[in-house]
Amino acid sequence: MTNEDYKVKIGTLIQEARIHRGLTQAELALELNTSQSAVNRIEKGGQNISLEMIARISDVLASNIVTLNSTNKINFRVRGGKKLAGSIEVKTSKNAAVGLLCASLLNKGRTTLRQVARIEEVNRIIEVLQSIGVKTRWIGDTNDLEITPPKRLELEKIDVEAAKRTRTIIMFLGPLLHQYSDFKLPFAGGCNLGTRTVEPHMVGLAAFGMKVVAAPNTDYYHAIVTKKKVTRTILLTERGDTVAENVIMAAALYDGTTMIRNASPNYMVQDVCFFLQKLGVKIEGIGTTTLTITGKKTINQDIEYYPSEDPIEAMSLIAAGIVTDSEISITRVPIEFVEIELATLEGMGLNYERTTEYTARNGSTRLVDITLGHSKLHAPKDKLHSMPFPGVNMDNLPFLGLIATVAEGRTLVHDWSYENRAIYFTELSKLNAKIELVDPHRVYITGPTKWKPADIIAPPALRPSVVILLAMLAAPGKSTLRDVYSINRGYEELANRLNILGADIETLREI
Repeated sequence: MTNEDYKVKIGTLIQEARIHRGLTQAELALELNTSQSAVNRIEKGGQNISLEMIARISDVLASNIVTLNSTNKINFRVRGGKKLAGSIEVKTSKNAAVGLLCASLLNKGRTTLRQVARIEEVNRIIEVLQSIGVKTRWIGDTNDLEITPPKRLELEKIDVEAAKRTRTIIMFLGPLLHQYSDFKLPFAGGCNLGTRTVEPHMVGLAAFGMKVVAAPNTDYYHAIVTKKKVTRTILLTERGDTVAENVIMAAALYDGTTMIRNASPNYMVQDVCFFLQKLGVKIEGIGTTTLTITGKKTINQDIEYYPSEDPIEAMSLIAAGIVTDSEISITRVPIEFVEIELATLEGMGLNYERTTEYTARNGSTRLVDITLGHSKLHAPKDKLHSMPFPGVNMDNLPFLGLIATVAEGRTLVHDWSYENRAIYFTELSKLNAKIELVDPHRVYITGPTKWKPADIIAPPALRPSVVILLAMLAAPGKSTLRDVYSINRGYEELANRLNILGADIETLREI
């Protein structure tokens, strides 16, 4: 079957699904933010159609237009060894977006989030919101998202499957605390969060009168709220990002003043605070570990907000340039959240330039543009490890480990914060990197690596999967990365955007 035959076949499937849903071409075009003529060309097989567009059409028509391989999997074929060139802009933060989607539940008015990352993780939260009665609408082609809540949420109708596919669901507890006295939320991914991760949320929210029970042989949290006055400072027992966001959102609707200590001051937490300030919540101490929040009894305001740029994506793009020894520019980098990483790399011999700072669209986050030069890197004098902000971000550590593969010498990477994530570095040995696993948290990496291509199944974790993809860019020859859902969960069109810089990544799918 030729490429033209495939396009006709896909077009026919789309037309049949559209008619089955009772939509006209014009109505489908409106949902897709495109023109009726474009839909007409697609249905006649007269237009190339990307995987992303097929996925969007499938969502609108509630129909799987194509099956990706026999098990719905998407693969990347990478022809590596190519230099990258040009400029790429950092997109807005995934972690900020999901926090803001949860925070929108505090507002009885209409919330418009501008330039939201259109990724799988965001889609899952939108599905959950829609299932409980929240109206959401993508506006135009700039990824603006409009969110309009109902008078009362229909929590009993929650989309359990979508909720279980995102850990973010636990951040519904804080916004719902003051609105409902008794409700249930599905476990995130079964109970994959684990006791250690969940307990700090419960300790922080208990100060407002929330008790959460996870009974044996159930798959949900049962929240019971007996409102009480906050009489003492809330000390968070873990400086986690989602823990801080949950308690901050609870404080936002508390009719009084709350002090929170040991709060994470990380980028997504700051975004939620900036958003709440626009809604009239008074917050002192943003960017520090001590917050003083004076909440509002009700919030009902039409608001628009721009999430800040993603420092983890910025670091991954920096790593792509370094590992391929390419001179590229990365624009709109949130410097406050990558400056320790850049200082570490500078100590390893990185040659780069950065512009003067300018302000993000949210009016608060500081941005710079970075241009990478050719560099001869050497191993760092100390181990590479993460720390709570303002240290090296735990999500950026995998990219520093990747960069260590092209540095002269032996580097110890200590990934203390995640169980077993360091093990995924051993996958790079398939691409000829020299990796020595010390224990589930520590690896030695010896460089520089003479890369070779490989066929690898992507790990079920976002950052390790992207690390392998970027390493494949450096490996001359043809590599295949299989089952890349985890990448699409956290990055918007990463392969296409890298291709604009000169990479050669092909999306493989079977019809």
